[in-house]
Amino acid sequence: MIKTLLIDDEPLAREELASLLAPFDDIVIAAQCSNAIEGIAAIHKHKPDLVFLDIAMPRISGMEMLAMLDPDTQPKVVFVTAYDEYAVKAFENNAFDYLLKPIEVPRLATCIERIRKAHTPQDLSAITPQALSLVPCYSGNVLKVLKVDDVEYAYSDLGGVHVATDAEVIHTQLTLKVLESRTPLLRCHRQYLINPAAIAEIEVQDGGNAEIITRGGQTLPVSRRYLKALKQTLGFY
Repeated sequence: MIKTLLIDDEPLAREELASLLAPFDDIVIAAQCSNAIEGIAAIHKHKPDLVFLDIAMPRISGMEMLAMLDPDTQPKVVFVTAYDEYAVKAFENNAFDYLLKPIEVPRLATCIERIRKAHTPQDLSAITPQALSLVPCYSGNVLKVLKVDDVEYAYSDLGGVHVATDAEVIHTQLTLKVLESRTPLLRCHRQYLINPAAIAEIEVQDGGNAEIITRGGQTLPVSRRYLKALKQTLGFY
């Protein structure tokens, strides 16, 4: 079962979404909330797997609420909104999906199917050695095997997990967590890993964030959460 919260300041919108979710037997609505404060409290209480979250809410928006959650423990968040201009920012903030009101049933079904797959991820531990020297990747019907040393960075987005070399960006079925724990790649952002050998410089910004400039000229984000550990690993104290 997928424990779910609905957070929207409009009661009719919550009722409509609950009705649309009713045919999905594995979606169990644990609570409905009318604002972000109630939503955060409900997340701490129920520890849901999934949250459907409105963006345009009074006082604290859905986007602001998502930023308050711990990215390492937060549930999967699907934004539900009448405005499409927030989509890019939503995915930058680690949203799982983005649905436009009025919600279309086929689009909702696609979202739920993705959630189901993510909720029961394939166990790679039995087939993946403790230390990876090769990264299995794919491009359409072509299977590729990359040397870990050739990977400059890896990142995740709506399309999955991707690894980048100096020549190409390609998909992999490995998760960022597996890559982080079993390769030399270092976490620099909740959606990015970096090969320390690919770092040319780190530009520290106001507010505690930073940017990595790779030797290939790419710019990657560094969040305040990971900057200190990254600097220490590289020998900066």
